Amino acid sequence: MRNADEALIVIDVQNDFCPGGALAVPQGDEIVPGINALMSTFPAVVLTQDWHPADHSSFASNHPDRHPFETIRMPYGPQVLWPDHCVQGSAGADFHPGLETARADLVIRKGFRPAIDSYSAFFENDHATPTGLHGYLQDRGLKRLVFVGLATDFCVSYSAIDAARLGHDVTVRLDLARAIDLEGSLAAAIAAMKAAGVCLEGLDDG
Repeated sequence: MRNADEALIVIDVQNDFCPGGALAVPQGDEIVPGINALMSTFPAVVLTQDWHPADHSSFASNHPDRHPFETIRMPYGPQVLWPDHCVQGSAGADFHPGLETARADLVIRKGFRPAIDSYSAFFENDHATPTGLHGYLQDRGLKRLVFVGLATDFCVSYSAIDAARLGHDVTVRLDLARAIDLEGSLAAAIAAMKAAGVCLEGLDDG
């Protein structure tokens, strides 16, 4: 049995990030059974959910003459332009149907502000605007965090690094995460997590 100060943070296991979705992560659905099994061992479970308005600034469709996966400069820094995904209220924004969402104590929705993206479960991409997750974890005395979900090289790694910087003891289960791996983004994310003191467990299949 795990200690009372441990929490499982499940990042963005949503239809649009799974095979057949608008921004599918290869083998993204394969991690669902393992995540469900892990949920039952933790005293606290938090789910995050990308929740974008249709006019979100990170969508390539909202930038004339731009294409998905191009990078542009935004006031808060570089921003990858994505295919429209996880639009509020859409089927693509729903959690994967196999995910045992009833086990969650909290669902954090992120990326709902049109002018700024939010990879991390803790902050918008300005690295300053909080989501409220840190305060929740503090109030419950949850200090040791294990991250799983999608995608390893974006929302998972950003969340894990922010958690470490906020003083949490952080582990990422790479066997229960999958990556987009956009032009070397996975290797960069792994290096950044190691540099931030994040413990990496399991094998990453991509």
